[in-house]
Amino acid sequence: MSESKKSSMFSIIGASSVGTMIEWYDFYIFGSLATIISTKFFPAGPGSETLSFLSTLATFAAGFVVRPFGALFFGRLGDLIGRKYTFMVTLLLMGGATFTIGIIPAYETIGVAAPLLVLLLRLLQGLALGGEYGGAATYVAEHSPANERGYMTSWIQITATAGLIVSLIVIALTKAILSKEDFDAYGWRIPFLASILMVGISYIIRRNMHESPLFSKAKADGKTSTNPLKESFGNKLNFKFVLLALLGVTMGQGVVWYTGQFYAMSFIEKIMNVPKEQVDSIMIWGLCLGTPFFVVFGWLSDRIGRKWIMMAGMLVAILSYRTIYSKMYDTVDIKGKTEIVEKATSVSELKENAKNKNGGVDSVYTVTKAYTDGTTYKEVKTKTLKNGVVEISEKDGKPIVETKKTVTINDTDKWTLTWLVFIQMLFVTMVYGPVAAFLVEMFPIKIRYTSMSLPYHIGNGIFGGLLPAIATFLVSNAQKINSVAAESGLAPVIEKPYLEGLWYPIILAGICFVIGTIYLDGKDNKVND
Repeated sequence: MSESKKSSMFSIIGASSVGTMIEWYDFYIFGSLATIISTKFFPAGPGSETLSFLSTLATFAAGFVVRPFGALFFGRLGDLIGRKYTFMVTLLLMGGATFTIGIIPAYETIGVAAPLLVLLLRLLQGLALGGEYGGAATYVAEHSPANERGYMTSWIQITATAGLIVSLIVIALTKAILSKEDFDAYGWRIPFLASILMVGISYIIRRNMHESPLFSKAKADGKTSTNPLKESFGNKLNFKFVLLALLGVTMGQGVVWYTGQFYAMSFIEKIMNVPKEQVDSIMIWGLCLGTPFFVVFGWLSDRIGRKWIMMAGMLVAILSYRTIYSKMYDTVDIKGKTEIVEKATSVSELKENAKNKNGGVDSVYTVTKAYTDGTTYKEVKTKTLKNGVVEISEKDGKPIVETKKTVTINDTDKWTLTWLVFIQMLFVTMVYGPVAAFLVEMFPIKIRYTSMSLPYHIGNGIFGGLLPAIATFLVSNAQKINSVAAESGLAPVIEKPYLEGLWYPIILAGICFVIGTIYLDGKDNKVND
């Protein structure tokens, strides 16, 4: 490849990647702020913080579920009018929806309209992302030389993780500038509002891009499709490839991607009770260390083939997840640490109930503990008093108690968790680095945008996007089963309930590994045809 062509190629990659990264940032900022969003738009009453968080995760997942519809709608446009103009529209739609989430009044101000508006905007984000990825991947692949297609498209693969990293950094910077109270009051909106500036810059860059040369030639020769949906899914042979792409690649790739990044973040924060600031730091370092390997495995796929790199990534993930997450949990678990007994404190006090507009008092009991390795533990139990009496749950007739645990870890444990996140990132990069080139090579030019977008977004949007909510539910359900057993004086039914959420990615990746290994040939299907 000549120097001038390489320079031109990297300009194309840069223009495509910046816009795609910003779209991922817009999409993932919601997930990165899920904990605080759950208190602003989905209040569930005293003692129901888990339900509120699950409602937020469900709304987060809704954006993923609608992605396949965006793939169909924008994929069709991309195959009819072109790649460039289609992902210009998706960029503006995503940016507008994200900005608007940042200005919606909280539930306390407008009531049920708040979660409904957030859900609507989340669906618009999902539609936009459904059209973005296929356009960017196809655009870069159709400019790339055949022997470097995996390497060139792997830069697009970085954008999803880069968007997550940028969202975490922007949140961390905002928190560093503002006080905790100010961030909770209005500062959490800043990352949403800031996206409009990034979208504007990306729009200017993309406006000057040229259409894909292969699509332009096909259009000039009259070889584009007049009905991409029918040709993609009505043609038996092509539909077989769509199903193979989904069940043999993207379903497993999707659950590995979301386990190694989003579920890892949710697990450390919600199940291990590590403070958000430390969680963000762990994730930023783990993701940054792992990100270069997208390009490494994309480059390697040009030399040894794409199929077996992706299958190997799924297999090692399946075999390693329970060990990795067990190690993560044990690293932070205070049961394995030595307490400094003389430093333990307990404080009981009455505080004004900030959530109750009609006044009221909370009975707050706070326990703090310190450990020899530098770990500190804090548990706050809050009982809301009504006319001097603790509120009783209508479901089970028991006092409503809100319990919040925080385990602030030492630097050694922090780097152990960072290393374990990095290991999961290697699995992610193995399955995700080569996948764009692999999907592009499965389908002909005239229906490529539509055909590759649908399996990608079902695999990632539905199977992957539902993972945090399903895994959190499985863990919560397992803990409830053990709790009921304990109340009856029985031994725990499930030995390690915190690992139950992993069965979802393990089973789906396992099915995908078997289908992909047996039925995919992994050959280049001539991108130029």
